[in-house]
Amino acid sequence: MAALTAFVTGGTGFIGSHLVERLLARGYAVRCLVRSLSKPGYLKGLPVELIEGDLFSIDAIERGTAGADYVYHVAGAVAARSKEEFFRYNRDGTRNMIEAAVRVNPALKKFVHISSQTAVGPGTGTTPVNESAVPRPLTSYGKSKLASEQEVLKHASALPVTVLRVSAVYGPRDTGTFSYFQSAYRGLELLIGFKETYVSLVHSDDLVTGIVLAGESPKANGQIYFLGSERYYTWDEIGFVTRSVLQRKLFRVRVPKPLVFVIAGISEVASKFKARPSVLNYEKAYDLTQENWCCDVTKAKTDLGYRQSVSLEEGVRSTVRWYIDNKWM
Repeated sequence: MAALTAFVTGGTGFIGSHLVERLLARGYAVRCLVRSLSKPGYLKGLPVELIEGDLFSIDAIERGTAGADYVYHVAGAVAARSKEEFFRYNRDGTRNMIEAAVRVNPALKKFVHISSQTAVGPGTGTTPVNESAVPRPLTSYGKSKLASEQEVLKHASALPVTVLRVSAVYGPRDTGTFSYFQSAYRGLELLIGFKETYVSLVHSDDLVTGIVLAGESPKANGQIYFLGSERYYTWDEIGFVTRSVLQRKLFRVRVPKPLVFVIAGISEVASKFKARPSVLNYEKAYDLTQENWCCDVTKAKTDLGYRQSVSLEEGVRSTVRWYIDNKWM
């Protein structure tokens, strides 16, 4: 029996590379869209077919999609210089992907789109968001991710599609939470604001498990799911676990929320003189200063059998060890 084939975008990045490794371990033949064949990133040395192009290279997208059993669309812009840039890459790029799938592969088993909790926004009070929540994204990034979901769901009658809204993620290779762990490694624990804040924080191993479950489950056709941790954490708890893993005392600094906006504004201005836009900008400060970034994964547990298998301590330990072993810190 021939191996199932998966076409993955964003495979050179953090989540995408872990997903590719998981699919290979499950016996899939994997194709990946890469910007440059000479820069395969974490795909280097893996038995994958590399297709050069981006989300606007229609020929490349069609070649990757044609004959595939599954498409996992992980690629997306997390930093941009304007609202228009976010929408071009996240909404328009996703439109190109789903329309290519409809056009060249109507027998596709599943198109899985990786979105973000930011497409909905934070929870209210101590209540996490779930799939029935009315989307209220705070930023251009979140609005562009919501628009990307809508592009996919437009075609739910033509193809089996699933949208996954992912909470905050951490794990080996992650650049998003790296600054937090780097500061802790240097003895500094940074907290935003003076109130207790809560977050769903999912390890990359658990996340890719959820992604594959959603891809392979017919029950997920036409559905939206949140993927995050089953437990909700406070940043105080995350700090305690990080101190324990690092086996050192940390000097705790609480940054007032107004100062976060000042720092973000300076970062945004400075990034105008750099080759790449900064992830930290004035809009991002709105996300960072929220007190509840928790999502309810009950639907994913019920429909897909999704579970959190990596504890916070295990996850922090593996993440920190990877950073050290790879000389990131």
